[in-house]
Amino acid sequence: MNTFNQDMVDELNLILKFPTNSLLQGLKIHHDASQSMVNAASRLYAKGMITQPDGGYLTDLGIDVADHARHIQGALCTSKGGH
Repeated sequence: MNTFNQDMVDELNLILKFPTNSLLQGLKIHHDASQSMVNAASRLYAKGMITQPDGGYLTDLGIDVADHARHIQGALCTSKGGH
């Protein structure tokens, strides 16, 4: 597999929503959230990246993935020479 599929994109987008300023802050996926976000949270929980199937806190693995995701996001958002 050489591309991100939609499930991966949803998971990355959700993991980027977790607070970065404190490991004591978590995230709660509410009942009115989109089904794709609910499903992404469930998958992240199953993969051991978050502590609850509806959010919670990032695990050590989740923190590592979130750091990498932020670096990727930053690199992709950076424009060089206006391109």
